[in-house]
Amino acid sequence: MTDSIQTIHCTGASLDRYIPELARLRIEVFRGWPYLRDGDADDEARYLRTYSEAQGGVVIVALDSGKVIGAATAVPMAEKTAEVKRPFEQTGIDPATVFYLGESVLLAAYRGRGVGVRFFAEREAHARRLKPFDWFAFCAVERDNDDPRQPADYMPLNAFWNRRGYIRHPELCTEFSWRGVGEGAASPQPMVFWLKPGPGRAI
Repeated sequence: MTDSIQTIHCTGASLDRYIPELARLRIEVFRGWPYLRDGDADDEARYLRTYSEAQGGVVIVALDSGKVIGAATAVPMAEKTAEVKRPFEQTGIDPATVFYLGESVLLAAYRGRGVGVRFFAEREAHARRLKPFDWFAFCAVERDNDDPRQPADYMPLNAFWNRRGYIRHPELCTEFSWRGVGEGAASPQPMVFWLKPGPGRAI
């Protein structure tokens, strides 16, 4: 990773100073494919605070010469909402045994420079310091391959996630609601979970 880029781990009140910049960053990144989300600064701020207020939550902020250029969120799944926990409960996996990796967002100019790899490694390391979770998990929005909104140069992240040890589990699916770009109201968006065995699986 480029020497000028550093990452800091924000928990509790240490996140507060970065929330306005992080909200703007998330709105910018999530407007693009595949999320196509029309974000709101107040909603983003409230969402980010759920990680600073949750037991075991963390937001990893990436900075380049002091400028926020990316962030990744994570928290024990037991601290998340019913939409996140329900698929696991329905398939017999206790959410208390799962560490949830929320989202990684990164400005386009900084992609392909190792920041995303570090986001995964540092969130997993944070989880290991808490306890030996059985699973690491995140979820990603599902879009049709022939969706006309998909950019011609879009490169799916599936191979990147596989290299990090994560496998797509279509049986673990849920829906999140947000207002799409150009839409007047929020609508349900299909999400599928990806899992990686954690250190608790070896105990």
